[in-house]
Parts: sequence; structure tokens; C-alpha cells
Amino acid sequence: MTAKRVGMEVSIAVSEAVKMANVDCIAAYPITPQTHIVEHLSELVADGELDAEFIPVESEHSALSVCAGTSAAGARTFTATSSQGLALMHEILFIVSGMRLPIVMTVANRALSAPLNIWNDHSDVMASRDCGWIQIFTENGQEVFDHTLCAFKIAEDHRVLMPTIINLDGFTLSHVVEPLELVGQELVDGFLPPYKPLYTIHPDKPITMGAFGMPEVYAEAKKAQEVALTNSYPVILEIWKEWGQLTGRHYHPLEAYRMEGAKLALLTMGSFSEMAMEAVDRMRARGISVGLLKLRLWRPLPVEQIRQLVQGLEMLVIVDRALSVGGTGGPVSSEIKSVLYQQPKRPRIISFIVGLGGRDCPPEQIEEMVNQALKMKRKRKTEEFTMIGVRE
Repeated sequence: MTAKRVGMEVSIAVSEAVKMANVDCIAAYPITPQTHIVEHLSELVADGELDAEFIPVESEHSALSVCAGTSAAGARTFTATSSQGLALMHEILFIVSGMRLPIVMTVANRALSAPLNIWNDHSDVMASRDCGWIQIFTENGQEVFDHTLCAFKIAEDHRVLMPTIINLDGFTLSHVVEPLELVGQELVDGFLPPYKPLYTIHPDKPITMGAFGMPEVYAEAKKAQEVALTNSYPVILEIWKEWGQLTGRHYHPLEAYRMEGAKLALLTMGSFSEMAMEAVDRMRARGISVGLLKLRLWRPLPVEQIRQLVQGLEMLVIVDRALSVGGTGGPVSSEIKSVLYQQPKRPRIISFIVGLGGRDCPPEQIEEMVNQALKMKRKRKTEEFTMIGVRE
């Protein structure tokens, strides 16, 4: 492969990947910490480096509405947002997925107000977890670049035709300069063919999109959407495998780190996984048999792979970066508990919530979670979840 190693801000890497994907239309509204992505894309369009329509709008609701129209007209379409911006898009998220429009969106994950907070956690995307989009989490800038390119091929595949979100942690990733390998345009052109929509809105061939759904058809439409999203799973694997063969960088829905002989494992998502790897290395060096599971594919959830990789574990420590207020802790923990509920042999699940609103969580705190979990092992009953690092 032809690759160029550079130091680049991760937000700019997103823009460069979108440029290499040769998108037709970008519609977005600025919101911290995603602004650098679309700001750079507007420069690329203005300078003639990217032949695309850049449509400035008055809100995130308008941005995704415009994207729905351009995608329905057959344009390869991209947008980006964060936090309150994603919340403002909420209505249109469901419309886009229900209409099977293959839009790609980057979400620079950020806490939701109130109180007003611009730092990272996963509150924004977890509030939209059931919106019907494919959702992928990334650990570092290289993964953000790679998955942005893969997302277009996944979303536009006629076996899929589903909008796709690439999640990257706000500031923790979005504003950090990292070493990246940028592949050549020739490789991207061979990997990602020009978009050929299955159906388009065109005055010469009128079709109906997003029609009124009576009770007699609505349930069947939602069932078809569920089947389509679930059936995207093998296509995602296929495309990630192809990317791995081209670049040497291989990705999986759930990735194991130092799981050999582990009776206790952490489960994490996003850039926090790299911090967890450091903590696992430290604990392994002290003889503590602990491993790490990194959940990359949030939707469709890799149910069977989760069940397979937790076999033999006695305890599973799930680290959430969002709180389901009034529920049983974190959304990831709730999902994993549901996945394992009917398994005859399942690990005991201990749920921790950390890093809300950008609160720092160093490796020492991750080690403390493991220590607390080991103490809980001897107790028959424990709290549904524990919030780490909260002052009393």
C-alpha cells in the first residue's frame, strides 16, 4: 500500500478522510468540539480541493434535514455534530434511518447540559442509541481516519443502506495531534467505488419516500428496519476485513486484550480503552489475572461475540461514560446484562460509571475499580452501580 505517516489533529484527519471519499455534499452547523471537522471541510471546498456542495445552515436540525434531502437525491453525504447538536437532530435521526438514507456522520462525543459542559463523555450518543443508525466507537486518530472511510462503504452497500455514526471522544481525540498513516487516493478509489444509489428522488422518475404509515403497515416497516440493521453485521465484518487486507489494520466488533487466563475482565468503549490497556498491563505485571474487552460496534450489537468472549470469566467490570438517570446505572452495562441474562454460565457483572463531563480517570482509578470488584466478589449483594471519583 502507499501510505504517508504524518502528525495531524484528529479532527483534520476526519476531514481528510471525507475529502478522500469524494463526498458530494456536506451540511453542518458548528458546535464544540466538532467544529474543526466541518471548518476544515469548508476550506477544502472553498479552495477547490474538494468538489462538493458545502451548505451552511441555521441549526443542527436543519443540517441533518438538508442531508436527508441530498442523500435522497443520490448524493454521497456527510455531516458532523456533538452533544446538544445531536440532541437537536434527534427527530431527524429516526427519519433518516427509517428512510434507509446512507448518510455518514461524525459525532465528537460530549456531555449533555445541564449543567453546561463542553467536555467528553458518552451522554450524547447514548441518548440516541436506539435511533436505528450503525454506530462505531474509535480509540485513536488512526481508527477515526480508517473508520470514516469504511463508514461510507458500509452505509452505501446495497445490502445495508443504513446511516452510520463514527464516535470519537471530544477533545480527548478531536483536538489532539497524533501520528497517522494516511493511505493514498488510489487505494481509497479502489476500496470505495462511486456511490450508486438504489432509489433517488428525481422529477423524471417520481417515487415516494417517507410516506405516511398507517397502523396496518407501521409495525412491518419497523420490523424490516430491524432486520436490515441486524443484517448489516456480516457486511461490516466483510468490509473491515477488506480494509485490513489493504492496510494491515484489522478491526473487530469486540476486541480482546490480554485475555489469556483472565478470570476478571474490564469492558470499555472509545479512547478510554487505551487508558484501560495501560492499567491492565500494570496489574498483569503485579500478577493480577485481568483482561480487557473493547467494544467497537455499538449498533448492531455483537451479541454472539460478547457471549463467546466472556466464557470462562468469573467477573466482568463494565465501565460506562454515561448515566441512565433513574435506571440501573450505565446503558452499556444494561445492554450487556441483557445479552448475558439467559446464559447458563455468566460472569458476575459489576457496573462502574466514570469520566462524566470530562472528569479525569487515570490508570490508578481503573485499578481501583478492579480492586473494588474483587472485594465485591465475596458479597452476595452489591449496589446496581458505583460512580467512581464522585466527591461526597
